[in-house]
Amino acid sequence: MLRFVILEHDHPFLHWDLLLETSAVDLLRTWRLLVDPTTVGTISADPLPDHRRRYLDYEGPVSGDRGTVTRWDTGCYQCLSEADDGSLLLEFSGERWQGAACLEPAGSQWTFQFLVQ
Repeated sequence: MLRFVILEHDHPFLHWDLLLETSAVDLLRTWRLLVDPTTVGTISADPLPDHRRRYLDYEGPVSGDRGTVTRWDTGCYQCLSEADDGSLLLEFSGERWQGAACLEPAGSQWTFQFLVQ
C-alpha cells in the first residue's frame, strides 16, 4: 500500500496538507484542507503543487520562511477507484484516519469527505 501524511501547517494561516504517495513519480499529490481534518461532512481541499517525497517523514521549519509543519496523521492508503473527472475513492489506514473517503474536483477547487469512519 502507498503512504499518506497530513501535516499541520501554520503558514500563511493554519491549515492541513494532505499528501499522497503515488507509484508513478517521486512526488506527492497534495491538497490543502482548510478546516480541521476531524470535521464531519464535506470540506474544501485546495490542490497544491506536488511536494517532495521527503515530506512523508518530515516535521519542522519549511524553507523560505513558510512556517512550520507537524505531523497530524500518517499511515497507508489505497486508491479504490479513480473516475474520469479525477475523483478519487480512497481507503485510509492511519493512526487517526481509518476508513473510506472521497476527493472530488469541484471547478477550480476540490472537496474532501469521509464516507465511512
